[in-house]
Amino acid sequence: CSSDLPNGGFRDAVGQDPVLAEVKLISEPWDVGPGGYQLGSFPPGWSEWNDRYRDDARAFWRGDANLPRFVRRIHGSADIFDRNGRRPWASLNFIACHDGFTLHDLVTYAHPHNRAAGKDYEGNNNNISANYGHEGPTDDSAINAVREQQKRNFLATLFFSQGTPMLLAGDEFGRTQQGNNNAYCLDDEINWIDWTWDERGRDLFAFARRLIKLRRQHPVLHRSRYLHGQHVSSEGVKDVTWVSPDGGEMRPHQWADPNARCVGMMLNGRAGAFVDATGNSMDDSVLMVVVNSGQDAVPFMLPAVPGHNSWRTLLDTGDPHLETEGETTPAGSECAVSGLTLLLLAAR
Repeated sequence: CSSDLPNGGFRDAVGQDPVLAEVKLISEPWDVGPGGYQLGSFPPGWSEWNDRYRDDARAFWRGDANLPRFVRRIHGSADIFDRNGRRPWASLNFIACHDGFTLHDLVTYAHPHNRAAGKDYEGNNNNISANYGHEGPTDDSAINAVREQQKRNFLATLFFSQGTPMLLAGDEFGRTQQGNNNAYCLDDEINWIDWTWDERGRDLFAFARRLIKLRRQHPVLHRSRYLHGQHVSSEGVKDVTWVSPDGGEMRPHQWADPNARCVGMMLNGRAGAFVDATGNSMDDSVLMVVVNSGQDAVPFMLPAVPGHNSWRTLLDTGDPHLETEGETTPAGSECAVSGLTLLLLAAR
């Protein structure tokens, strides 16, 4: 229906149907032909697959420098959807889907490997992927360690972003299509889901469960309205603050730095009156998501928050076996954020 937006008959018919008008409506907002790409053009009530989220998240963790684009995506893509009364859940965020590489293959192959059954099933070459030193499976422990951490980075990014997360079946335990990024027509082992997991698969599955639990526990990670720093709590902390490694709020020259790869998204769960779909209050604590897509560790000054004197680590993608909570760091002191790492911190 994308070709007849914004005033399409099909959209109007769906909105008037007594059944369809009450269900979740999700679009792939692109179609063939001129003007077929319609991301952000659907009306309130619809969610849209956000391929710009996919591309910008992939590029950021691969090390491509464009920090402003990445933060727009984890902020719920307000630049695309925050109009006409639409909500953050309109952005259906994803890293991988049925088209293209699986999450495992995204960090294992730099190029598609689509020759199967004696035929080359051509796929998209713009995968924004990396193999981290070897194309395909390897016994190199250092390469495998980086790949596993990047999987955790992608999953944590997905579940800690504003908007609606979509997870490709099998990505939670490292499913592979052996480098094939166009396997839809194959009815064989390449396209089947293998439910026998190795140790890495079990570890990743446990990590994914923790992410889902944290998202459920903290409503500030999935706000019902967009955050623009306009709501301030009684302590004087905005609903969202972008924190630079020096502990202050990001400044224009820092956003413009082409080499910037580290930032904190501080979310204040007590700023603004947020409610869920049933009208229940969505009050929460103050959390901060810190990302560093560079190779080197970055000293990150943890900001002081009124009413709190420290920050506790809830999740560290560099420490997948952190079961509950990690160390506490005093506010106003530095925290070393390792390269290729995402942290979730809570003010205490």
